[in-house]
Amino acid sequence: MKQGLTAIALAAFLSTSLSFAALAQQQQQTPVPDAPSPQTPRPLSDVNGPITPGIGAGEESSELPSSSNPSEQPETGTPAPTGHALINQVKTDTQTTPPIQPAAGEGIEKMANIIRLNVTAIEVPVTVKDSKGKLVAGLTWRDFKVYENNTFEPISFFTTDSFPLSIAFVIDQSLTSDIMAKVNTSLGAIQGALTPYDEVAVFSYNNGAQERTGFTGAQSNRLPAVLALTKETGRDMLVPFNSGPLYGCNIHQNGSCVDPNLQPGKSAGGNGGWDPIRKEPHTLNDAILMAAKELSTRPKGRRRIVYVISDGKEYGSKATYKEVLRYLQTNKTAVYGTLVGDSARWGEEYISRIHLPGTMYDNILSRYILATGGEPDFEHGVDGIEKSYAKIAEEARNQYTLVYYTHQPMIDGKFRKIDVRVDRSGMEVAAKNGYYPSGQDAK
Repeated sequence: MKQGLTAIALAAFLSTSLSFAALAQQQQQTPVPDAPSPQTPRPLSDVNGPITPGIGAGEESSELPSSSNPSEQPETGTPAPTGHALINQVKTDTQTTPPIQPAAGEGIEKMANIIRLNVTAIEVPVTVKDSKGKLVAGLTWRDFKVYENNTFEPISFFTTDSFPLSIAFVIDQSLTSDIMAKVNTSLGAIQGALTPYDEVAVFSYNNGAQERTGFTGAQSNRLPAVLALTKETGRDMLVPFNSGPLYGCNIHQNGSCVDPNLQPGKSAGGNGGWDPIRKEPHTLNDAILMAAKELSTRPKGRRRIVYVISDGKEYGSKATYKEVLRYLQTNKTAVYGTLVGDSARWGEEYISRIHLPGTMYDNILSRYILATGGEPDFEHGVDGIEKSYAKIAEEARNQYTLVYYTHQPMIDGKFRKIDVRVDRSGMEVAAKNGYYPSGQDAK
């Protein structure tokens, strides 16, 4: 019995072994397929435009392809970004495409053509100085970054060409007599700071603005003659008083003036013989506005500059500071200035920013200069005032000119803030802090 079971087990083992051997032999006879050979990618012969992430090649698609996964669909009420909106999402503040860079001497003409053809082109003159106040030359477009309303704007045009100047000189005749004498002596140096390509108009103000001459050649014989006629004696320093026998009228009867027409307030009795100290008129706002209106008529391709020689005081103008500044920022006009008198003292430009209610503005000129991208110079003596004319004219002539296309609608009347940065340490950048859009460049 035991031998029979052993024989059966041996037969089963032999049968299984034969089956595995047959299966192994069959697998060895089956050929193993080769790996696929490398395939050459098909050329993109149908690509006609740039390849944009998320959009593809060729013309920009107005809609993104819909996803088959419901979890990738945007939430209800939130449209998916399309076209330019998607491009703006991936745009950075690094410019890779170089701007138009005309050859030397061709920048003025080519920039004028850009401004005329595209009213969204914004021109930004920039002055760059080092830590010692010296002009920095040799910068390229890669060193600059421009932001409008905190949005990076690629530079579309860049030139270092010198532009001819249209300068409206504004001379303050409300200065004290000692300071006015220094200004009168220095006026002869104005013509030496200019070139035959420049043009000059002369204005003055005391209690009201006055145009001395319209625009004339900077090297013409008319300019020194007009500047000689603009010289004035200035004002004498007086002790202010608001009461006593020297105030109003000096003959009193029963506490009132004998002649009511001489009494302050022009009425008998008045206010008891006392009146607040009257402030001296310094109509700086009106003078700058008159000069800016004359500058707005000058042709394109010229730097529009209001050059003020003053202590910066303002009181009694019909125009307000905000109104005049808006006009300057709409008409691409920069204000430069030589500050004299009290405003030329060290640290005065910082102290004068604090305005006490009921008093005149001690130095409103600095505010105009900083907002429009101009440059100030603080001088005491005649020699310093004369040198400031040449210094400021050189700075206005040697500027970097940047042009970019704004992403905002051109005509909406809203102020656009501009921030110009230089990717180098220790640089001082002077440029206008913004502008109001205008359609005049489309003419």
